[in-house]
Order: sequence, then C-alpha cells, then structure tokens
Amino acid sequence: MQSSSTVTRLITRKNALDQSRIEEHQRSLVPAAGEVIVKIDRCALTTNNITYAAYGNSMNYWGFFPTGLAEWGHVPAWGFADVVASDVPGIKVGERFYGYFPIASHLWMRPERVTERGFYDGAEHRIGLTSAYNQYTRCSWDGYYSPDTENLQILLKPLFLTSSMLADFLQDKQFFGAERVVFSSASSKTAYGAAVCLGDHPDLERVALTSAGNKAFVQHLDCYEQVVSYEELNSLVNDRPTLYVDFSGDLDLRDRVHRHFAEQLIYSCFAGSAQSTHEARLTAIEGPQPVFFFAPVQIRKRNADWGPEGVSQHIGEGLLQFFRKVTSLEKPLIQVIESRGYEAAQAVISRLFHGQVAPLEGHVIRL
Repeated sequence: MQSSSTVTRLITRKNALDQSRIEEHQRSLVPAAGEVIVKIDRCALTTNNITYAAYGNSMNYWGFFPTGLAEWGHVPAWGFADVVASDVPGIKVGERFYGYFPIASHLWMRPERVTERGFYDGAEHRIGLTSAYNQYTRCSWDGYYSPDTENLQILLKPLFLTSSMLADFLQDKQFFGAERVVFSSASSKTAYGAAVCLGDHPDLERVALTSAGNKAFVQHLDCYEQVVSYEELNSLVNDRPTLYVDFSGDLDLRDRVHRHFAEQLIYSCFAGSAQSTHEARLTAIEGPQPVFFFAPVQIRKRNADWGPEGVSQHIGEGLLQFFRKVTSLEKPLIQVIESRGYEAAQAVISRLFHGQVAPLEGHVIRL
C-alpha cells in the first residue's frame, strides 16, 4: 500500500455553479484508528447534482463534504469507490461501495453500524445530516447490483429513489382525490420515472408539461396520457380535480398552473428543481400552498411499514424494470456518455447549470 498519494478535488463556487477549480495536494494514505480511505472510481452528473448545489445552504448539502473554504463547496455525486486502506474490522481493502461522494480522488470516512449490507459514515460533521445520504452499500451484498449496469445505477438509482417514493406517496394518499396529475419538466428522468411508477390507472390522467423543444422526446416516452408545451398550458381543459407535481421550480410557471386550474387544483407538490437553481420557494399566487416532497421521509415511513428489506426490494425491482424501459433497443431513453477526468466534470457541471444537456444524455465521469 502506498503511504501517500496525490489527492485531487474539484470544488465549485457556491453562488456561481459554473465556476469551479481543480486542486491537488499530497496526503498520507495511512488511515487513523477507526477510519477507511476510499478511492472514487466514477460518479454520475445529472440535474440532480445541480439541485443539491442550488439547495446547498437551505438543505445543508454543502455540509456532507466540507472544503474548509467558505465560498467553495463540493458538489455531491452518486458513484462507486474502492477501499484502498482500512482500520475497521469487517471492511477490507479492495471492497467496492455505492454511495454519495465528492468529486474527488479520495474520501476519508469513519464507518459505523457496519453490517453485511455496508455502513454509515459516522464522521463528526455528518452527524445530524440526512442519514439516507450517509449510507454506503457493499456491491457484493446488493442483489440488484451488476458491474454491467454500474453507469445506469449511478445515473438512475438516486433519481429513481425519488420517482419511486413520490409515486408511492401519491398512491398512499389516493392522489388527494385528484383525477389528473400534471408534471412540469416532464422530460426530466425523475419526472418520467414517477410517471412510469404510477403505471396506468384507469381513473388517473398523467399530463406532461415540457418545453416545445422537448415535446417530441416526451411523447416518445410513452408514459403520459397527454403532452403539452408550456405555451400550450391554457389548452388543457379544466374539468377535473388536479394535482400539480412541480419538477421545474419555475415560480412564474407555478403561478400560471395555479391560476389555470384554480379551484380544481387540490394539491401542489414541489418535488425538485430541474430548471431553477434558486433556493426553494414554497409560495404560490393562489390555491393550495406548495408542499415540498422529500423522499427520505417516505422511505422512513415505508421502513416502518415494510422493513428495510421490503423497501430495498420495492426499489430494486422497480429499478430493474426502469433500466429495461430506458435501454429497450427499439427506443432507448438514455444515451450514457462516459468521460474521464476533472476537466470533463467541470464542463458537464457548467452545461447542466446552463440547461445545455439534452434529456437523452446521461453523463458519467471516470475519475
């Protein structure tokens, strides 16, 4: 084992996400007592990562991987890493883990609650942060893991977790009495994942709101009963109880939706921000005030209802079905683009921030 190595990290200006820099320094690779060191192999970059950064202050996403610099943060990303040094019984050098990482070459961690499944990072600065992001899964344990689908897993599993739990939440609440669900940013993977998870309900219409440029792509998804562009919103007949699921974070659009559906709008759900990089705002000009959907809350509820194994099975089986849908040979819904290195990560983050990544593209960075 090397005793020291060059450690590289990509840090991003918190208030200007298209500004970043690459830093290198030497650091010992000998773990302290109770510590493991992992080398990050690959991570996915999607709109989801821009959301983490945009809400970095309000939801403490900057807190997972402190940089020591007030104005610069680590954009968190889902990925795979290999253990290169361990002082923790039950975690061996060479083991591969799936989880939440900085865009960096290495991460120093303090595993707690070590089981066959994996561990939680008990580093002091992570105590009090959302536990779902502190959990690391052993690839050797995960029955739904396959080396062949690693890129799909890191691109889609974090998004699908939200899709699956959002669909479960809406079904659990019997759609609050709605007969129509309207999704904004309907081309986003999380939005159409949720629409797929809802399946075909005879008494429920799934309506996609999207940009004119993405309309053909969304029609091709085959998971919405109706697809309209933002400009065509007023063409939607306002004839039944409606639930709005906002994946755009666009406040003007939200107000247009609330005004258009008026008293027929019975619930407004804010599920993430594919278009806006401003802090989340839970306001609307009229009608029900938007309620933020946070997947870990529904996961906690289902952990109590079904047990953690039941939740893992629900998400794992749904994810495999979703993989099959997005990779079907007739009309694949995702084109995996694998790039190498920190400069590539910089370029993708900037393009995501400026909305320049086509919905078909899924970017993976090999570090």
